[in-house]
Amino acid sequence: MAMAHIKVPSSICLHYLHLTTQSHKPCVVSQQLVNSLTFRKLPRDSRTPQMNLLLLFLLIWVLSISLFSPILHAASSSISVSQFSATAQAQSPVLSYAETGIQEVKIVHHQSLNKRILIALIACSALLAGVFLFLSYVWFRRHRILRCSGSKSQETTETPKGEALSSVNAKLSYSRMADKKSSVAIFDFQLLEAATNSFCTDNIMGESGSRTVYRARFDEHFHAAVKKADSDADREFENEVSWLSKIRHQNIIKLLGYCIHGESRFLVYELMENGSLETQLHGSSRGSSLTWHLRLRIAVDIARALEYLHEHSNPPVVHRDLKSSNVLLDLNFNAKLSDFGLAMVSGVQHKNMKMSGTLGYVAPEYISHGKLTDKSDVYAFGVVLLELLTRRKPMENMSSTQYQSLVSWAMPQLTDRSKLPSILDPVIQNTMDLKHLYQVAAVAVLCVQTEPSYRPLITDVLHSLIPLVPIELGGSLRVTEPNRSENSH
Repeated sequence: MAMAHIKVPSSICLHYLHLTTQSHKPCVVSQQLVNSLTFRKLPRDSRTPQMNLLLLFLLIWVLSISLFSPILHAASSSISVSQFSATAQAQSPVLSYAETGIQEVKIVHHQSLNKRILIALIACSALLAGVFLFLSYVWFRRHRILRCSGSKSQETTETPKGEALSSVNAKLSYSRMADKKSSVAIFDFQLLEAATNSFCTDNIMGESGSRTVYRARFDEHFHAAVKKADSDADREFENEVSWLSKIRHQNIIKLLGYCIHGESRFLVYELMENGSLETQLHGSSRGSSLTWHLRLRIAVDIARALEYLHEHSNPPVVHRDLKSSNVLLDLNFNAKLSDFGLAMVSGVQHKNMKMSGTLGYVAPEYISHGKLTDKSDVYAFGVVLLELLTRRKPMENMSSTQYQSLVSWAMPQLTDRSKLPSILDPVIQNTMDLKHLYQVAAVAVLCVQTEPSYRPLITDVLHSLIPLVPIELGGSLRVTEPNRSENSH
């Protein structure tokens, strides 16, 4: 790279030397010294950001001093310059020096500066110090943002090679998404392999079709969940990365990053210690950990996630695959919605859209006409609400060839108050105020209506359920006598 030189004007050099002279004695500046005061422009790669910032500050300071120097010259009691021409006498001492080629210029300082000038200099220095601090803050903030977003951002889905650095964060690069407004971390495959003990079966948290979820331990303080899928689900994989890199909500699972290795695809999520709602209800514990109020809080959390997608996301989003296995529970049973592989913009009908979803949760109009709206999510929410009430699966085997949906089984009994308590999960029977049970049942009935227009908005559902959840669980219910309210009939 060619080396460039930047000449600093002689006037700036002289004023700089004039003001930085520590003694009040006349100073003598030779032409040779002035000519030697040049700044060499370093190659771009060799200059650090700190050097750039320091050079910028020095340049601003020197230029500011040069602006104030005429005031200092005016305040000086005497300035003697020998051997200058008549033309040079009408100019400043510095210009006289530069034009006449005089080898020496002698400047005599006045012994006491005017107070106003001193105040002006102090104010100028304070201002420059403030500017320097501000620029330093801006630079450090920008440097941190760039480091977080990653200078290695890429828009392709190539397998990242990663870097063998000491910490987990240092091993991550970041992929810039297509909208340029979001980014997601790229995990190195060797890092995932080590964290899951080579994807040991002992670390399996759940399985669904061709997808397997593993517990990953990256270090003592960083645990996560890693979902492994095959390349035949590429479209869902890309869709989920795209949506979850943009969506931020307390009741929607957080995507930490992804990895592509050969034919395998990996998604790294925050760890949800209590697994899925499906596992809690239909697994070995059979819902024993889920009290009445916890189940209502889970329903409220799901409704909040859907409300965000339907009402506050830009553009509005239809999840399309709401089911109990896609509702994850953390250590305190806070619920978060996951699996956005089928999510799509609400109101947009794609001609070649593949019919997708899970039998038992899919709305009737979607099955019959392929019509998909936010009311499709409301229907699926109603099915999950029935699961929470009854602990029955959305589709039950009646025989080897016959199935019965939870909706068709529960609907006649939901509208009969005398039969309603009998269909409840035994774990929660006789533990709630019956008035609250009737309200929840009414909400479920409305959500699973065959006609989409009869179903409520998810916002209305949320506002109906919040008053039934205790304040300490995120609702607005004040439980003054828990024993009586939990056991009344």
